[in-house]
Amino acid sequence: MRSILKNLAVWVAALGYFVDIYDLLLFSIIRVPSLESLGVENLFESGLLIINMQMFGLLLGGILWGVLGDRLGRTRVLFLSILLYSAANIANGFVVNAEQYTWIRFVAGIGLAGELGAGITLVSELLSKENRGLGTSLVAGIGLTGAVAAFFIAQTFDWRTCYFIGGGMGLMLLALRLGVFESSLFEKTVRNRSVQRGNFFHLFATRSRALRYLRCILIGLPTWFVIGILVSFSKEFGVYLGIETPIDPGRGILYAYAAIAIGDVLIGLLSQYLRSRKKALHVFYGITILGMVLFFSATSASMLYFACGVLGFGTGFWAIFVTIGAENFGTNLRATAATTIPNMVRGSLNGISALFLFLVAQTGYIQAGIWTAVIVMAMTYWAIGGLEETFGKDLDYLEE
Repeated sequence: MRSILKNLAVWVAALGYFVDIYDLLLFSIIRVPSLESLGVENLFESGLLIINMQMFGLLLGGILWGVLGDRLGRTRVLFLSILLYSAANIANGFVVNAEQYTWIRFVAGIGLAGELGAGITLVSELLSKENRGLGTSLVAGIGLTGAVAAFFIAQTFDWRTCYFIGGGMGLMLLALRLGVFESSLFEKTVRNRSVQRGNFFHLFATRSRALRYLRCILIGLPTWFVIGILVSFSKEFGVYLGIETPIDPGRGILYAYAAIAIGDVLIGLLSQYLRSRKKALHVFYGITILGMVLFFSATSASMLYFACGVLGFGTGFWAIFVTIGAENFGTNLRATAATTIPNMVRGSLNGISALFLFLVAQTGYIQAGIWTAVIVMAMTYWAIGGLEETFGKDLDYLEE
């Protein structure tokens, strides 16, 4: 019975992340028709404001849910975060102006921030140390197909209906959530009243812990550089590369996320085979670099789309990346770390974008992309080089 409940926890986390990704990318997919139907004239500025508010919500929510995950429990955070972003999704279907749209996406961002970190933390603590990498990869592999679902649902239904569908899927998850039990490691920590749980600032209490936290963030940088800069602006890159056929960024995102979902499952298998998180990451970093070379040397639309797929597969290490974050911290800070780390990476896109735009003014569009890629990968390799191997690590310990 206990093994069945553990499997249920994996599936709830995976399906929760599916709805999470669906909702996270839905606005980007239906931005134009939704804003046009609301009578918004400046689609770019209004859309950028809404996306920024959603990302700001993710940053705040990452800290909020992380702290609550270590104080109230992993399953309660799953329940509350799913409830919040489901309600926000449904509310999005009723907005009548851009201001309402903006604030509801902010609330949705707060809700979305808790899903992955709490799910990965729970799965990591419930499964054996030999199998938790497979479990977390399954969570991300299934979850990331939410982007593909969002693309095709948006082609079929009105934008308001797309939000209702997302909210409905989230509410259905709440029924499944009722059968998931809490992590025994967390319950053990609760019984120890002398342990301080969920203190975000405790991550920076010592230099070594702060550096460990920073490195755990930086190893995920390539993911949002690839999606947020290369794939999202593939249309502009296509023009500067001299490709005559107009590039559709939506199609690039579709190929990239389909490949990311496959990569997230395969890196879990590779990590099990190599018995190493770091070695598996190095393999996928190499594939990411290959994708960058193909991207910047593309001479046709088909080559650029293919490069988007390779880049997606190479950056399909999101699950292992978050798992490493969970494994690097004790039970009393694990949810705080695992929930804030991916949202810090999402937020890092603002800094990466600023660097890219600065380099565009100095060197030109393509050269700026190349130099930004070099800088991002250099920071990533510095980060992974200073982290310990966590495959098979016993997670029953505390941060003093």
